[in-house]
Amino acid sequence: MLDCSVVILNWNGKALLEKFLPKVVTHSGGLLCEVVVADNGSTDGSVQWVRENMPEVRVLSFDKNYGFTGGYNKAIAQLDSRYIAILNSDVEIKEQWLQPLIDILDKDKSVAAVMPKILSQTAPDKFEYAGACGGFIDKYHFPFCRGRIMSNTEQDCGQYDSAREVFWATGAAMLVRRDLFLSCGGFDEDFFAHMEEIDICWRLQNLGYKIVVEPQSRVYHVGGATLPNHSTKKLFLNFRNNLFAIHKNTLSANYKRVIFRRMVIDGALAMIYLLCLKPKRFATVIKAHNAYRAEVSNLDIKRKRNIEQGGKSIHNNNIYHKSVILKYLFGNKTFSKLGF
Repeated sequence: MLDCSVVILNWNGKALLEKFLPKVVTHSGGLLCEVVVADNGSTDGSVQWVRENMPEVRVLSFDKNYGFTGGYNKAIAQLDSRYIAILNSDVEIKEQWLQPLIDILDKDKSVAAVMPKILSQTAPDKFEYAGACGGFIDKYHFPFCRGRIMSNTEQDCGQYDSAREVFWATGAAMLVRRDLFLSCGGFDEDFFAHMEEIDICWRLQNLGYKIVVEPQSRVYHVGGATLPNHSTKKLFLNFRNNLFAIHKNTLSANYKRVIFRRMVIDGALAMIYLLCLKPKRFATVIKAHNAYRAEVSNLDIKRKRNIEQGGKSIHNNNIYHKSVILKYLFGNKTFSKLGF
């Protein structure tokens, strides 16, 4: 059995593979590690380029675009390594990025997944939005990061260089135990993309496992390569999928009150979009709420299953029991100022 498979999901990302895949192979390959490109039905010659130029890379070719969630689920189900490194195609890596992550999982069996420090590929002295140095959620279940509050990304001065338990690890670069990934159901394919990593980390914590960041490993993420940050589709997926995750994974009896409170806050944010003359973004939030309501019965089934698997509580020390939005509005724009 291999120690690790580094899996890169690709969809019409030939230019990214040409730029970043060679370094992944150079700095990840070995007798006990393989590099895998899982292709979601690309039509840009991606698969042919990999096979012709990087024959040491294993290619899994799918018939269509199954999204981030479905693509990774299909790929990981075909592998037999102990650990799976989920790596975005727009991530640049350096030497010795993988070993510190493997060491964490080797040493502590209670850790289900571990992520590296995520820095910006275009501004390497700053944290990158999608993960920074470990992910958390606040009392209203808005995600934020150690190194990124709302849209504000901090400069990396080594202030968060200690390994610590977090609430979620980024899907841009995450090392996870393959057996746990599969036994908990993998990524929820109803998410398609965005926040699926928060959902699976939440489920793993509900089962008693820990999620960790190890800043001794660092990678450099471009970000927004699939959907730009201003995309209304990304906005829709974020609002809808956040409600999906809350419904499934808040195992306390008052979960409906938690969801109602969150939807009220979302509604207020939608009104702000409208007042700022952004009607498309206002409509997108409403559309996301309607999509959530249409899935309530399905989410009830998933929530029941999560409870039956034995989940009763989560690691509450990784939830910020205040509003990160209010803190941000009152000037607390860095993680260190949260007192968390």
